[in-house]
Amino acid sequence: MTKDNDSQFRDADRDWETARQVPDTPQTRSPAYRLAFGDEDFLLRRELRPVRLQLELMKFDLLLDEAGVKSTVVLFGGARIKRPEEKHSAKTPALAEMSRFYEEARIFARAMTEKSLETGGREFVLATGGGPGVMEAGNRGAHEAGGRSLGLNIVLPHEQAPNEYVTPDLAFNFHYFAIRKMHFLMRARAVCAFPGGFGTMDELFETLTLIQTGRMKQIPVLLFGREFWEKVVNWQALVEAGTIAAADLDLFRYVENADEAIDIIESWEPKGARESIPDR
Repeated sequence: MTKDNDSQFRDADRDWETARQVPDTPQTRSPAYRLAFGDEDFLLRRELRPVRLQLELMKFDLLLDEAGVKSTVVLFGGARIKRPEEKHSAKTPALAEMSRFYEEARIFARAMTEKSLETGGREFVLATGGGPGVMEAGNRGAHEAGGRSLGLNIVLPHEQAPNEYVTPDLAFNFHYFAIRKMHFLMRARAVCAFPGGFGTMDELFETLTLIQTGRMKQIPVLLFGREFWEKVVNWQALVEAGTIAAADLDLFRYVENADEAIDIIESWEPKGARESIPDR
């Protein structure tokens, strides 16, 4: 990351190194003597939460700018979906059957990364949550195509780490779910949602809400596996209840395979921000 070394003033990293070499005395051992930006105890105080939110937003935005990533294709999907050769270990027959989506995600990611490489790897860069299952398949496809891909991990109570196919320099780790979801969508040219659980639902509905309310430009939102999505979400019931408009069902499209998704993305014509729809 670029350091502040073009200022007329002495830069922070030099003072950081100097401060670590001061004589060991009761005064220099005191927490009060630590430089504020290098004091973890201070930065982790409850009152510093607004600063941590800002830092989390800024760090990854700056890193992506420096990496030359201009746009992304975001892939959401379940962590529990197995590789086809491992579907026998799935917890349910339904999960075993869904292993086909691992392969579709891998094929899709490979094709989109080939498209990305035509732009010098700056546009259509694959972005996933960086975990296992469908996320791994997306990063794997990008890796097999010889391109880069993002992994937006988040710290969870149980031990987890980025999958092995995430580009190391684009492997990010978040504390705040809200900032992570913001980064998913800030550069998104398309969002693809594969079958998944609460996390996938959360990410999908965040996207649809932002587009529905005109807070975000319309982009392709593609739901892989019509049978799954129509079973877990009764979209028509929402229309009939009047809690969404019939036109809101046009905010997403169903696809069954990578070819269908790619065709929609390649033929997409941006329409700008959508006008907000009032509650009825």
